Amino acid sequence: MPTGTPSEYRCAVEVTVDIAGGKWKPLIVHYLLSGTKRFGELRKLIGGVTQRSLTLQLRELEASGIVRREVFAEVPPRVEYTLTALGTTLAPTLEAMKSWGEHYLASKNG
Repeated sequence: MPTGTPSEYRCAVEVTVDIAGGKWKPLIVHYLLSGTKRFGELRKLIGGVTQRSLTLQLRELEASGIVRREVFAEVPPRVEYTLTALGTTLAPTLEAMKSWGEHYLASKNG
């Protein structure tokens, strides 16, 4: 969940990091860009994330309006996560991060 009010941020990069930064949030958004996923699917795709951490990160993304959580009244209950329209606007940012990562890896291997 965002920690600051608009007047408390020093710059727009700080807002972006607060909303979508960290170890797991960019990966969550990355995998949701390809479509709706269930919790277990996300956990397998991301790898290394604990159930607690993934739950907390998804809740923060939901509170920020980036992710929509849908619960289906089934036994056992089914929960799906989808990016909101606002969440999909992070695609160019993640694409830039991906390109930078590829460039960095190439420079270390070359």
